[in-house]
Amino acid sequence: MIQYICRPFAQLTVYELYDIMALRQVVFAVEQNCPYLDADGKDLKGWHLMGRDTEGELVAYTRLLPKGVSYSDFASIGRVVNAPKVRGKGAGKDLMQKSIEWMQQLFPNEPIKIGAQTYLLDFYTSLGFESTGEEYLEDNIPHTVMILKNRK
Repeated sequence: MIQYICRPFAQLTVYELYDIMALRQVVFAVEQNCPYLDADGKDLKGWHLMGRDTEGELVAYTRLLPKGVSYSDFASIGRVVNAPKVRGKGAGKDLMQKSIEWMQQLFPNEPIKIGAQTYLLDFYTSLGFESTGEEYLEDNIPHTVMILKNRK
């Protein structure tokens, strides 16, 4: 079972920040072989949803950003990551559902825009996101812009 907590950047402990950066590096930099600037300045303006397993290990994470940080007219969910040990067990869907719930609390009535890895379009569609058809390459990985409209 994964327990979630969400904090703004200023309330993260140094240990939480370390765990976040380590998980993001393991998956994005090492596993996906994407050298990129992870510390992009957006973390400072966001909320950080952390999921820990029963041993206290960070196994799921997303960065929740208000409108105007990644996209001028949309709030956004990014840096979506699950540790390899929880994949294939529903952790990704659980993480995104929790992320959407938190977005609705933090930024009510704001549509959410994401840059989804294209191979995950069906996954994000199942959560209510709609493809804009806008595709692009990010770190040589095909992505598609998707939007989740207001859900009241």
